[in-house]
Amino acid sequence: MVGSSQEPLLEVYYDNCPGCIQDKKNECARGIPYREFFFVWLIMFATVLPVACLFPFLYFMIRDLKIAKRVEDIGFYAGFVGASFMLGRALTSTFWGIIADRYGRKPVMVIGTITVIIFNTLFGLSVNYWMAIITRFLLGALNGLIGPIKAYAIEVCNKEHQALGISLASSAWGVALVMGPAIGGYLSQPAEKFPNVFSTVPLFNWFPYFLPCLCISLIAVAALIGCIWLPETLHTHGIDKQVESIEASTESNKKETMGPSPPKQNLLKNWPLMSSILLFCIFSLDDMAFTEIFSLWAESDKRFGGLSFPSEDTGQVFVVSGFSLLLVQLFIYARLNRLLGPIILARICAALSIPLLFGFPFMTYLSGPILSVVVNCASLLKNILSVTIVNGTFILQNNAVPQDQRGAANGISITAMSLFKAVAPAAAGAIFSWAQKRQQAAFLPGDQMVFFILSVVELIGLIWTFRPFLGLPEK
Repeated sequence: MVGSSQEPLLEVYYDNCPGCIQDKKNECARGIPYREFFFVWLIMFATVLPVACLFPFLYFMIRDLKIAKRVEDIGFYAGFVGASFMLGRALTSTFWGIIADRYGRKPVMVIGTITVIIFNTLFGLSVNYWMAIITRFLLGALNGLIGPIKAYAIEVCNKEHQALGISLASSAWGVALVMGPAIGGYLSQPAEKFPNVFSTVPLFNWFPYFLPCLCISLIAVAALIGCIWLPETLHTHGIDKQVESIEASTESNKKETMGPSPPKQNLLKNWPLMSSILLFCIFSLDDMAFTEIFSLWAESDKRFGGLSFPSEDTGQVFVVSGFSLLLVQLFIYARLNRLLGPIILARICAALSIPLLFGFPFMTYLSGPILSVVVNCASLLKNILSVTIVNGTFILQNNAVPQDQRGAANGISITAMSLFKAVAPAAAGAIFSWAQKRQQAAFLPGDQMVFFILSVVELIGLIWTFRPFLGLPEK
C-alpha cells in the first residue's frame, strides 16, 4: 500500500490493462527498475548500432563494389548508401508510432529487433551497390522501435526516475552511434587485418564487410531475448465481453462522475512538440553529416586533405569516444541536467561545438602521437556535446504530450529526424567530393569548407534554442 502522503497515480484502475498494471507497479515500487532499464538500453543500443557502423568501411566498400569511376567520386556514392537507411525510416516511423499507440510498445520493439537481425546481416553480404542500397532501405523502413522505446523508457518507471530513463535511452543511442563505427572499423576486412584467424575462412574473403554486421546482429539476438522480460506499458483498457456487459449499466454514472473524455490534441498544432522536433532534426542532420564526413576525411589520402587513417584507426577513435561517452551519460549528465536544465545545457553544448568543428581540418598539420591524441580528444568532446543536446530534445518532446500520444509523437519525431538524416549523408558525401576537388581555392580550401558548413548548421541549432523558435509546454 502507498502511504497517505503519496498522491495516487491512478484514478481508475483496470485489472486487464497492462498500462494500469505497470502504473500501479510504478506507484508502489519507488526504486529504480534496473532490469527494465537494462533491457531498454540493450534494445536501443542494438537498434542504433547499424545506423553508423558502415561509415568506417563504407569508403572501402564503395571502392570494392566498383561503382565509382574516380577516387574523388567515392564520397558521392557513399552518401546514398547512408541516406537509404534514413529514407526508409522516414517513410514509416509515424506508422510504427501509431501502431505502438494502438497495439502496444512491445510488439513494435520485437519486430524492429528482428528486422535488425535479418537485414543488417544481409547488408554485410551485399554483392553489388544496389543490394547494399536496398537492404539498408528495408533495415530502416521495417525498424520503427526508436520512437516508441523513447516513450517506453519513461513509462516503465515512476516520475522520479524518468530523467534517468530518458538518459539511458539517449545514452544507448549516443554510445551506439560511436560504437557502431568502432565495430565497423575494427572488424571489417578481417582476412587482411587478422590473417591467422580469418584468412582460411572463405566467407570472410568473399564478404570482407560481413563480420561487423554479423556481430551487431548477434547483439540484436540478445536484445530480442531480453524483450521476453519487458512488460507492456500501453493503456489499452480492453474489457472482455462479459465484463463489458456488466459495466454497461454503470457507464452513465461514470460519465457523470468523470465527465467526457477530453479530445486528443492535434500533434501538428502542438508548437512545443513541433519546435523541439525541429531542434532535434537540426542537430541530427549535423551529427549524421559529421559522422560520415569524419570517417571519409580521416581515411582519405593526405593529398586530398585527409589523414590517411586505415579503418582500424578510425574505429579506435570511435571506441575511445564510445566508452567515455557512456561514463559521462551515466554519471555526469543527470547532474548537469538538474543543475542547468535541458535548454541551457543544449545552448552551452551547441556554442562549444561551433569552434570545435571548425578546428578539425587544421589537424592535418599534426602528425604522430600528437595527431592521435588531438583527434581522439576532439571526437570525444564532439560526441559528448552532441548526445547531451539530443538528451535535452528527448525530454522536451516527451514532456510536450500526454502518455497516450507519446508513441505517435515520437513517431513524428523519428520521421522528421530521418528525413533530415537521409539528406545528411547524401549532401555530406556530395559536399565532401566537391571540397576535395578545390584544394587550391582562395576561400576555405578543401575540407575547411566542409567543416565550416557543419559549424553553420550548429549555429542555426543554437539560435533555435531561443524564443520565439522554441516553445515550452504549459505547466
